[in-house]
Amino acid sequence: MTRTWFITGVNSGFGRHMTTQLLARGDRVAGTVRKPGSVRDLQERYGSQFWVAQLDVTGPVRETVDRAFRELGRIDVVVNNAGYGLFGAAEELTDDQVIQQINTNLVGSIQVVRAALPHLRAQGGGRVIQLSTYGGQATNPGASLYHASKWGIEGFIEGTAKDVAPFGIGMTIVEPGGARTEFRFDSLQLADPSPAYDNTPAAMVRGAKDRSRPPLGDPAKMATKIIESADVEPAPMRLVLGSDSYKFVTAALRERLAQIEPQEAAAASTDWTA
Repeated sequence: MTRTWFITGVNSGFGRHMTTQLLARGDRVAGTVRKPGSVRDLQERYGSQFWVAQLDVTGPVRETVDRAFRELGRIDVVVNNAGYGLFGAAEELTDDQVIQQINTNLVGSIQVVRAALPHLRAQGGGRVIQLSTYGGQATNPGASLYHASKWGIEGFIEGTAKDVAPFGIGMTIVEPGGARTEFRFDSLQLADPSPAYDNTPAAMVRGAKDRSRPPLGDPAKMATKIIESADVEPAPMRLVLGSDSYKFVTAALRERLAQIEPQEAAAASTDWTA
């Protein structure tokens, strides 16, 4: 069955891999890019099968989403893929860096979903796929703001999924591990280092752009799994991709339970009693 997909950030990374695979199999893709011309090769090859709009998700998101539905009719799957990483200890970051990270990864994704929901409800259902990371469940030193944006969007998606389930709208959060894309080099910002954090765990992220340590994940295989998830009913709440992601997420969840479970009696002791 052919589908129409709306995907943000199709010029690189998972967005590019997904778009290439979907177009090759005959699906339609409405893709957004920040820089015009960055997907000209796909436009020339696939013509009207590939609808493209310029969009910065910190800008007028609803206008672009509305136009895509208006011009393409039904859109079956909305994929929030656009985003970037900001690494550095919290006090190393500037105010502008903090605001831009939250506005892009969190607020921008929220606005895409909010703009799409009226259309998905009107057409009787659809699917939303949100790109997150294992860092939406686990944390590393030197990435507090990146984690804040991803933990935030995971909470939003999980909560909204419960709101819209009655309308036939399913939602999936994708939590990939490290993948061999250009994310670490083209979509990663590093804070100006503070000497106070030299030789601390937070300083480890300063080497994040080191190409001598390639990640484990194959982005093409991950893109295929993301695409396949749209066929799964009911929609899986989370899709973990990569052995590293599975290891980090399960360890974080076990640690969280280990911290909380011993508090059962103490928690109950604060209940109101007559």
